[in-house]
Amino acid sequence: MDLWQPDTGETLLTRTPIMFATGAAAPVGGMRWFRDTYRADIQNELEGWPEGPTYTARSAGSSTARTLVKGAVVGIGLAIGAFLSMHGGNIAGTSTSNAGTNVPDNPADEVHDFPVMWAAPGTIARTLPWQLDPGRSPAQRYRTHAVITDRRLVIVGFDYVKGAEDFIHDDFLWEIPRTSLQTVELRNFKRGQDTKIVFSDGSWCRLSSPTSAGRERLTRYLIEPLDFIPLEQLTPAQRKTAETFAAAQAADAQTPFVKRNPCGCFRIEVVAPSTTVATFGHPGLNTTMDSDGKELTPMEHHPQDFLT
Repeated sequence: MDLWQPDTGETLLTRTPIMFATGAAAPVGGMRWFRDTYRADIQNELEGWPEGPTYTARSAGSSTARTLVKGAVVGIGLAIGAFLSMHGGNIAGTSTSNAGTNVPDNPADEVHDFPVMWAAPGTIARTLPWQLDPGRSPAQRYRTHAVITDRRLVIVGFDYVKGAEDFIHDDFLWEIPRTSLQTVELRNFKRGQDTKIVFSDGSWCRLSSPTSAGRERLTRYLIEPLDFIPLEQLTPAQRKTAETFAAAQAADAQTPFVKRNPCGCFRIEVVAPSTTVATFGHPGLNTTMDSDGKELTPMEHHPQDFLT
């Protein structure tokens, strides 16, 4: 494998498949649009993008297709959650359940229209790579992954060969410093797989991860604070458990991340780049220990401890 790696002194946190989301409500099912702040279609204005499919939304309750009116001014509300202190900047976010719901958060953007990019000219969202679009870069032939570090969010891509999960040769596609992320919000409408990322200039995108574990990793490392406990601050028993778990993983396993869970126990996670696969990204090598440093069995875990 030829994986993208962070700079010296930069910490790799996780890696997960990501792509532009796809509409699930009947009027916009299987579709997506790229909009400016007047709701006009901008996909032909995006620099370097190849031609892609053109969609027409369906009228609600009818089989008659209608074309969304370009230039209709529709306000967009940004749900700003409580600010969480994070390494590299402050990011507000929401991290709700991913069970999915039939109640849209915003009907204008989830039922009547389905923008996956909302961007005025010159804004950050317009710089996103076209390879994220399943309509231009089908997952059967090409995959895109989000790589999260303590400094930035990176998008990489690679040619996908079915059955050759470890055959990954990354192309670096895009990056943004964490300080340019304003909010990261989980969207639970229908599939419950989408994440809305709002950038510091107000532009935004709606991305999807094909697995619940992938979305949980976005939550864990883009929304939740990176308040890892340094190994030297653990008790000797806790540190031994963390280091023993890391040593049992692949040879390239990093120093373990240790974080206190809401249940009062401690989550231990290890990143080993060599365990990355095309379908799922990094598998999330983790375990949980109690305050005495005892590694917990599955029967002793709190349900939230199984999030990977």
